[in-house]
Amino acid sequence: MKFEAVGTETEHTGVQIAHEEVSPVRQVLRRVLIAAIVLVVVVLIVYIDRDGYEDSRGDEISLLDATYYATVTLSTTGYGDITPVTAEARLINILLITPLRIMFLIVLIGTTLEALTARSREEFRIRRWRSRVRQHVIVCGYGTKGRSAIRSLIANGTPPDKIVVVDPEPRAIDEANSLGLTGIVGDAGRTEVLRRASVERARAVIVAANRDDASVLITLTVRQINPSVPITTSVREEENANLLRQSGADTVITTSATSGRLLGLSTDAPRVVAVVEDLVTGGQGLDLHQRTVSSSEVGLDSRSLRDIVLSVTRGGRTLRFDDPLIGTLQPEDVLVVVRSHH
Repeated sequence: MKFEAVGTETEHTGVQIAHEEVSPVRQVLRRVLIAAIVLVVVVLIVYIDRDGYEDSRGDEISLLDATYYATVTLSTTGYGDITPVTAEARLINILLITPLRIMFLIVLIGTTLEALTARSREEFRIRRWRSRVRQHVIVCGYGTKGRSAIRSLIANGTPPDKIVVVDPEPRAIDEANSLGLTGIVGDAGRTEVLRRASVERARAVIVAANRDDASVLITLTVRQINPSVPITTSVREEENANLLRQSGADTVITTSATSGRLLGLSTDAPRVVAVVEDLVTGGQGLDLHQRTVSSSEVGLDSRSLRDIVLSVTRGGRTLRFDDPLIGTLQPEDVLVVVRSHH
């Protein structure tokens, strides 16, 4: 469901919360079925108790008369040509048929009411999401890079409801919604759009724009709103990597250079490329993980761990696995390890 403000933008403009949407045809068919069941029940009640009813000519009530009475009663038309005359019939009208009449009317006008309240329900859904969202990951751009990043996040344990997608294309946000992701329709380089995504409470931001200038603008805007959030940015040209770092990106991935290196390796060392692909594809084969040293591992040599240690970060400095400065593992060390996915 899309939600747009008229005239001026609000904090809800462009926000789309993922939720299951029942098709209008199914809603109408369901209501028609309920209305038909209510009608049949009333017809049976009247016909079974037909001795308690009397028409204007004093004739016996037939099944057709019972159906006619049920129809005009449920529709609140009430011509008065058939009426309950016994105390039992009137009591049944009060206790059974009147509640069924109310239910029938609610079913008939339900579609209209739902259309009128859809906006209010969507606003309530957005307000509830906004009050709860925190420690989420914002992905700016839902192209090939953005979709791959989201698949990796989910494979590594990030729940879909903790991922917010920002993209200017409504169709991209519709696709993200279908995967259970929350989407913001808008330009991630604009402050008000990022505020709708609650960037000030985000755990991380991934910038997967299609153009380097857009990546720079988004990174600058994110860093202005949230000076401490980790930002990972992709860049096409390697010469723009330093500009992204100066703009506030913590990690810059040069997509063209990385792809070129893999293409070069594939000629002479295709198995190396296969292993790299395996490592960066989460949820299967070998996986890369970052974790802190456990209390039982403190004092051990990094080579003695069950996981294969690739690097150790200590005091803000990252040491390769073969660096003699690593020595034994210390508390607060951060490891990058390779482990087999089971």
